[in-house]
Amino acid sequence: MPITQRSLIKIGMDVAVVLKEDQRSGELTEGTVQTILTNSSFHPHGIKVKLEDGQVGRVQEIMNDEL
Repeated sequence: MPITQRSLIKIGMDVAVVLKEDQRSGELTEGTVQTILTNSSFHPHGIKVKLEDGQVGRVQEIMNDEL
């Protein structure tokens, strides 16, 4: 289930994203949010982020919400 609200995502959060090349399979990649790339407050397919390792994908799950 994609995270569609930008306000739920914070830099430094651990998340699971679906990368562009994995959209058909739905395979998730885990990482830490470095930058939030979606400017609007809502996106139906998930908020696009850049992970600390440089990969870009849309957030599907929040792994922690300690921040």
